[in-house]
Amino acid sequence: MIVEGLWTVFWAAMLPLAELRGAIPLGIGLYHLHPAAVFVVAILGNVVPVVAILVLLNPMTRWLRRANAKLDRFFTWLFAHTYRRHSAKFDRWGSLALMLFVAIPLPATGGWTGAFLAYLFGIKFKYALLNIVGGIIIAGVIVTLITLGGVWVFSLPAS
Repeated sequence: MIVEGLWTVFWAAMLPLAELRGAIPLGIGLYHLHPAAVFVVAILGNVVPVVAILVLLNPMTRWLRRANAKLDRFFTWLFAHTYRRHSAKFDRWGSLALMLFVAIPLPATGGWTGAFLAYLFGIKFKYALLNIVGGIIIAGVIVTLITLGGVWVFSLPAS
């Protein structure tokens, strides 16, 4: 049961909508696994797709843009739109903005989005990976503490 639960946490952390924000509460709250084990496994699961995105996004995007004019127009629009929305933060904070962005445990601010932003802003692989992993760890600490607080509150006896 423990190994099965940890695998579930790992796979949930790889999903773009759940990431570790969903995987940690799943492991601690539903599977009742040790918080430290859940924390480590969720971080590892969250980092796997980040590395894949950082390595594969550029060659895949170039290939798709060459293969289809509509996709080229779509990517041009998407990249311009995203750049406009986030360029002020990146101009001011540099790659540290990436870590802060990923560290905020809100929807659409995790490792997947951070990897896409790193690609968009041309952040070198090692800086992008270090900042994204740092943000994932910070978010993991925050989500773990919130989850443990919630578990504690719901375990209090009713008066």
